[in-house]
Amino acid sequence: VAELPAPYRATVDALERYLMYAGAMSKGDVLVAMHSDLAELFERAATDATPVGMVVGDDPVEFAEAFLRKYSDGQWIRKERDRLVEDVARAAAAGDPR
Repeated sequence: VAELPAPYRATVDALERYLMYAGAMSKGDVLVAMHSDLAELFERAATDATPVGMVVGDDPVEFAEAFLRKYSDGQWIRKERDRLVEDVARAAAAGDPR
């Protein structure tokens, strides 16, 4: 990443900062994979001279969120979301107490 042209490097730095906050509860190996995949994506974009805006689109937050969703299995929140769905389904299956 350090060797990328300035616009790509700055974009990766900004995305990594956001992803660290948004995905801070991911396991270490998930964070390493995210970093590696992000670096590879922007290395290819720089090599192909694809403008940063074409990589991230009009909404950098949506790009980052979509990127992060690919790694959601390693996040604690994913387990809690699954648990919530299961708990509500179990409660609903028990019937309405009215």
